[in-house]
Amino acid sequence: MAKQAGSVRIQLLSDGIEQLLNSAPVAAVCGQAAARVAAAAGEGFEVSEMWRANFGGGRVAYSVRAETYEAKLAEAEDKALTRAVFACRA
Repeated sequence: MAKQAGSVRIQLLSDGIEQLLNSAPVAAVCGQAAARVAAAAGEGFEVSEMWRANFGGGRVAYSVRAETYEAKLAEAEDKALTRAVFACRA
């Protein structure tokens, strides 16, 4: 007899997910993604140092921010950083 659709149950172990989200390989992937976003946004956008978010068990995080006046203007007028985030989503 065939199983009904949706009858599979997946149980995630919180400790395991937390370890995964805090692992060096995940941190590297996040850093690479932030670098792609900064490059796509253009000159004057920089990636922060890795930091620990205040949610999700303190998982690793990076920020991309406009550091120069020109970059801030590009975001304000043309949404350069916003467009780069959407363009780099995989």
